[in-house]
Amino acid sequence: MNKLITAFLCFFVIQINAQEETDTTTFDAESYQKTLDSINNSFTYQYGEVVLNNGLAILNVPKGFKFLDSQQSKRVLTDLWGNPPSEPLGLLFPEDMTPMHDEFTYAVEIEYADEGYIEDEDAEDLDYDDLLEEMQEDIKAANPQRTAQGYPTMELVGWASPPYYDQDNKKLHWAKELKFEDYDVNTLNYNIRVLGRNGYLNLNAIGEIDMLDTFNADRDNILHSVEFTPGNRYSDFNPDIDKVAAYGIGGLIAGKILAKAGFFAVILKFWKFIAIGAVALFSGFRKKLFGAGKEDA
Repeated sequence: MNKLITAFLCFFVIQINAQEETDTTTFDAESYQKTLDSINNSFTYQYGEVVLNNGLAILNVPKGFKFLDSQQSKRVLTDLWGNPPSEPLGLLFPEDMTPMHDEFTYAVEIEYADEGYIEDEDAEDLDYDDLLEEMQEDIKAANPQRTAQGYPTMELVGWASPPYYDQDNKKLHWAKELKFEDYDVNTLNYNIRVLGRNGYLNLNAIGEIDMLDTFNADRDNILHSVEFTPGNRYSDFNPDIDKVAAYGIGGLIAGKILAKAGFFAVILKFWKFIAIGAVALFSGFRKKLFGAGKEDA
């Protein structure tokens, strides 16, 4: 549990213990809401055209969305949602959503992976059923190590949306349904990859599995919103000087790159507790504190 959440819980417990002889429901409820409002109002969002990573790519923030820059996104991911430190390019939120929203739906994290040029000749020959089985076995095999490192075990239930590669625009997307240990509601991890000259952009959305239809309705606008700039595009690849990645489209989908040292941290980033559970914790604690007062009234 991160320090911010702990501080909030301690604050409410102290308030109740100190004033348990009086009716503090209104006071505590107002304090809770003021604190969340203060956090949510502390962010400055961008709209329209946004330059990513010093001119590497351009994001045209889709209608109905807002963008949080790299520094503010680090605060959200690490301080508010409890992730290990990372280097996001930003976070894309639905316009009516905030990092600490009671009815959180999803957010899209944008990153850049400088892994080299991804050769895509294997895309047409991939058997996605075989690939899924391979991924399921890889995740199952990694669970003992995850447990030893203090992470929950997980299971890849299946494709929430099967992989699709847009050959013309060099954009790949797929969605996984994940089940985490001790959680009844499965997690949706929607993956978008935009291929470039020297690597690819990651656009990853996380939410509960019932967010699939909501994200599918937004997906095309998100896919069309980001492009590499001239000189950084897939078509700009120069085989004489540019690095080629050690894997193709199949390896990119299977996440073989995650087998490196950052595997567990990356997966934790898409654990539903991070994006949704922190908010639920606040919400549930609030109901526990204030719900009884309303029922007794």
